[in-house]
Amino acid sequence: MKVILKADVKGQGKKGDIVNVSDGYARNFLFKNNLAIEATSSNVNSVNIAKQAQEHHKQVERAEAVELAKKINLTEVTVGVKVGENGKLFGALNTQSISDALKEAGIELDKKKIVLSEPIKTVGVHTVTVKPYAEVSAKLKVNVVPTEK
Repeated sequence: MKVILKADVKGQGKKGDIVNVSDGYARNFLFKNNLAIEATSSNVNSVNIAKQAQEHHKQVERAEAVELAKKINLTEVTVGVKVGENGKLFGALNTQSISDALKEAGIELDKKKIVLSEPIKTVGVHTVTVKPYAEVSAKLKVNVVPTEK
């Protein structure tokens, strides 16, 4: 019997796959646990349409991420932090501070998408990698300046 998996099933396949299983396995396990539906022509068609829509959404997200990366490459943000007498920061600059500075510059970005290769502990201009999407990355210049005490 051909079925369309509604969830990942170990040993059978991933969600949306059309697999051939025994009739008893389909009726007694997959259908009862709502893990699959029968692969009728209308069900196969609806799954194909859903896959196409999902692929389209991924392409749109990637295009938006590429545009955002171009904008980030041209951006330099300034972050004010408290420093000691020798120019060292108290602690390190975190991704939340950089995200807040980007928000002030008009770019909305989650702090989890900012990648610090090493902690920023000194005053000056630093280059930070930003990954707005899986294969899309950009370089952001962060100018760390001391604030008034």
